[in-house]
Amino acid sequence: MKHLLLTFLCLSLLPSFAQKKPTARQLQEFDAYVEKVRKEWEVPGLAITVVKDNQVIFKKGYGVRELGTTNAVDTQTQFACASTTKAMTAALMGMLVDEGRLSWDDSVYKYLPELQLYDPAATRDIRVRDLLTHNTGVGGTDFFTGAMTIPANEMFRRMVYVKPSYPIRGGFVYQNIMYSAAGRIIERLYGKPWSTMMQERIFNPLGMTQTAPKRGLSKSTNMTKPHVAINDTIRVIDYGADSEIGSAGAVWSCVDDMSKWVICMLDSGKYNGGRLLKPATWAEIFKPQTMVPHDEYATMQILKPNWLTYGLGWYQHDYRGHKINFHTGSLAGLTAITGQLPDEKLGVYVFCNYNYAEVRHALLYKTFDFFALGGNRDWNTEIKTLYAGIREAGKKATQEFQKNRVADTSPTLPLKDYAGKYTSPLYGKAEVTVTDNQLIFNINDNAMNATLSHWHYDTFYGPFKKAWAGKALARFILDSSGKVDTLVFSGMNFKKE
Repeated sequence: MKHLLLTFLCLSLLPSFAQKKPTARQLQEFDAYVEKVRKEWEVPGLAITVVKDNQVIFKKGYGVRELGTTNAVDTQTQFACASTTKAMTAALMGMLVDEGRLSWDDSVYKYLPELQLYDPAATRDIRVRDLLTHNTGVGGTDFFTGAMTIPANEMFRRMVYVKPSYPIRGGFVYQNIMYSAAGRIIERLYGKPWSTMMQERIFNPLGMTQTAPKRGLSKSTNMTKPHVAINDTIRVIDYGADSEIGSAGAVWSCVDDMSKWVICMLDSGKYNGGRLLKPATWAEIFKPQTMVPHDEYATMQILKPNWLTYGLGWYQHDYRGHKINFHTGSLAGLTAITGQLPDEKLGVYVFCNYNYAEVRHALLYKTFDFFALGGNRDWNTEIKTLYAGIREAGKKATQEFQKNRVADTSPTLPLKDYAGKYTSPLYGKAEVTVTDNQLIFNINDNAMNATLSHWHYDTFYGPFKKAWAGKALARFILDSSGKVDTLVFSGMNFKKE
């Protein structure tokens, strides 16, 4: 009797809306909160869905698809899923496991011998699981897509020049190229493109009719535009190219469709009429696989979790005694976040059409509190304060950089002597020309361009052609004879031909 009374008392302390469907008034309160924080963060357009107990309990679009228009965001407006795509790629890999076509611990070399790492032993040692957990030890290689346009197989070949940050499985380094490798393995074992398999094995069964594996494959005209703040003014920018590493982050979708995906992933991979994954495989995907340093996400400074881990396409951490699964997605001018509170069968997905719209974190934890855990923590103010501090630190770093400029210096050589062609087996090629007493940098046939003025000594500084990319820094290193030997452009080293 004593135990029954204790159980009753505990249950009675839970928020009322954790025990039943939220009331219309509660939904109106949440709706007003979403719109309020969207405006405070100046996000042009946003869409959100909340699911609980296998049902959509809230779903809405806010704002506009493109500034300067009246095209409203609705629940079928397509946004970039970006890196939340990784969970879908992991699910496809899980299907191969279920079918006995591979094992999580198979050697990657068995399926993708062209992926060569700096350490030959690591090339033979990395496993399929390692591709999905960011612990191959290889440092970030986003320059493959940001500073060049080369096919994935060429990226794999050049990985041999990337020095490891850690021994294999010795640390966490976020790695998009490894998810591209996972996509290529999926293609080889199924004999079809990754995009086709995504459509056939996930989107079609779940009825995700307004979802495309890549933006270029979408037939929708209800699509958002990316936005970035340039000199404190929010502007529309061009779409980025559909990436060669699509399996790392290429899917475009809407909250109508992502509701179905979130429900499926909360319900052990089940959907109306079947299941995507066997229960054991679904559980393996969400099992913590590797530890993640807390500085991976600035938000952890506020959350202060006891642990932060990565599964197969999902981050995890503890929150108020519960396990959270989540992942963000970020492309130029576009952001997303998805999260789960599994023991409350609660999930949320948020899209924004603004660069690094960190309001997504406020909405994530507000959703968990509002629809399940209770409390009135002011997530929006805390997260705004955090990121305002980060922006201020960035401004101070820029001021410090400018303060350290050495005045009244001149380049060692005439500008024409810095001009020429430069090459790197890893970073490709660069060409430097002189126009109006400035150096023009063309990296990998216009994949990246910048016009730089003399800063000090043999260093040059100035804007990228794409204004939202910020400023570039280039430094020239002379050889013992006083001639230009090396160009260091935005951290990439090129040798002069």
